[in-house]
Amino acid sequence: MITIRSRKRWELLERDVTPESTYVNRREVLAALGLGAAGAALGILPPSPALGAENVADYLKQLPPLNAKRNPKYTVDQPPTPELLSGTYNNFYEFTTGKDGVWELADKFETRPWTLEVSGLVDKPQSFDVEQLIAKMPIEERLYRLRCVEAWSAVVPWIGFPMSELIKAVSPQSGAKYVKMTTFMRPEQSVRQGQKGFFGGSEPWPYTEGLTMAEAMNELTLLTVGSYGKILPKQNGAPIRLVVPWKYGYKSIKSIDKIEFTAEQPATFWNSIAANEYGFTSNVNPNVPHPRWSQANERDIGTRQRKPTLMYNGYEAEVGSLYS
Repeated sequence: MITIRSRKRWELLERDVTPESTYVNRREVLAALGLGAAGAALGILPPSPALGAENVADYLKQLPPLNAKRNPKYTVDQPPTPELLSGTYNNFYEFTTGKDGVWELADKFETRPWTLEVSGLVDKPQSFDVEQLIAKMPIEERLYRLRCVEAWSAVVPWIGFPMSELIKAVSPQSGAKYVKMTTFMRPEQSVRQGQKGFFGGSEPWPYTEGLTMAEAMNELTLLTVGSYGKILPKQNGAPIRLVVPWKYGYKSIKSIDKIEFTAEQPATFWNSIAANEYGFTSNVNPNVPHPRWSQANERDIGTRQRKPTLMYNGYEAEVGSLYS
């Protein structure tokens, strides 16, 4: 018997995946040009490869391998962004307001050993050593689209496990309606923590983000521990980060060390700073512009081509019912 499986709208063909060699900062280059985030919305990108890329390449080569089978259910209709670009053009606000220097500024950031504390409205609160968590959980590789609120995009082969698996392990109580995630607080290693904020004044460190329980339990929500066949680079959120591919990238919080189940919607970092620009839900929606630029199109950092933005970043069939 021959089984014919129809391809979902968000799935990409293997031949179209961005080469392992492309993914790289957020506001630094644009700030130097005096453009800020609005420049990203206009499609202005730094030259590729970035300054010092040879050092990044050496670092990426030295990362320990993380063997995980690719799940063919989660793929994309274009090639993965090259690994070198992914490692040199990325946002990590704890280290810089820009993108090109994250890898260097995060050099002294210690990501091993690392403990993930899970607490709140759960019957089995636990502290997980990340290495033991990787060994325990069903890790796999998934190709996902990544869409930044600044109107650039990429395709990344993430390695991780469904967040639902961790949720099941701690047995949430019936009153748990939200999941709050918090990053580290290490101003001695993170140059921006404690500094004046991008929008002026102090900022609500450490970085926090949140999801509804329904969002956290969705099949696409991935707790991510690797990419491109290796453990996560420091600049990409090592040792464990969130990936929610239908939301703008700032929702995918990096370097998580606490997860708390709550009854009330938690305050989140960017929503606390500028609620009119960074909502709690923050779903990718081409029909809802950012207050300062359109979200109807995006610039792929791998191909450097502009293309229309897809509703829910192309994952509407899987998550659209959450917002009906």
